[in-house]
Amino acid sequence: MTPVNRLRPRRSCLAVPGSNPRFLEKAQGLPADQVFLDLEDACAPLAKESARHTIVDALNNGDWTGKTRVVRVNDWTTHWTYRDVITVVEGAGPNLDCIMLPKVQDAQQIVALDLLLTQIEKTMGFEVGRIGIEAQIENAKGLVNVDDIAGASPRLETIIFGPADFMASINMKSLVVGEQPPGYPADAYHYILMRILMAARTHDLQAIDGPYLQIKNVDGYREVAGRAAALGFDGKWVLHPGQVEAANEVFSPSQEDYDHAELILDAYEWCTSEAGGKKGSAMLGDEMIDEASRKMALVIAGKGRAAGMTRTSKFEAPEA
Repeated sequence: MTPVNRLRPRRSCLAVPGSNPRFLEKAQGLPADQVFLDLEDACAPLAKESARHTIVDALNNGDWTGKTRVVRVNDWTTHWTYRDVITVVEGAGPNLDCIMLPKVQDAQQIVALDLLLTQIEKTMGFEVGRIGIEAQIENAKGLVNVDDIAGASPRLETIIFGPADFMASINMKSLVVGEQPPGYPADAYHYILMRILMAARTHDLQAIDGPYLQIKNVDGYREVAGRAAALGFDGKWVLHPGQVEAANEVFSPSQEDYDHAELILDAYEWCTSEAGGKKGSAMLGDEMIDEASRKMALVIAGKGRAAGMTRTSKFEAPEA
């Protein structure tokens, strides 16, 4: 089995209704890292069956170069899920990267999807295990079980926060998805986001923040995205083309931070080498760097490289 890169760029995760051919075509030209073609909330019940075939056609015949290709199926409590998976994966498996499962409540729901994918791959002669799974946490039970969910399958790539359904499930006093509820002076989402982040990182998965529904308020989007990015999230959903650029920017390091991270990596590599005196720590300007600095720099440099950033500075070894 060929190793699969589970840590794909996902700064911007664009939602596209699977029943709308015009939107599916437009999405191919947008600079989103990931596009997920939706069979769940964005598809009316009467349109779901035909949308499956529309999505298969779009995956097979569209140009999705540079994008992670995902389909969100319906959740296991509905009668649509198994047919969503079979139709889409049998029809477009080689042109599909992940299946997103919404409203995940326990690990067995991930195991069931993994087994179904494996059977389809074996039946169709596809590479077994290549297609990943994205798990969306949308209610209290899912959050309580998120550790088990995150470790349920080697196919898992991301844990995603679904704020709208989650807010409803805990009776949160707000009608504005992603905004703070009135009367609470702190960040009402901090625990939820950190809980998801800890589970994701424990299992080397990515953590993705959910949508911001006020699609014309780009400043509001940036603010909410910035909170998730500051905690360490890898990306956020995008519901409108106007949000794509903001997501890509917020979840990429600044040029200054990227350059500095690369300099730390170069400086540490040099100072621990024979030429650098095999030291465990060194000075980079006025800053002392060591192994912990290297680990932190790897995170920032990795995000910059994934975003296609180019260095504007060069490390020069100090003269003896």
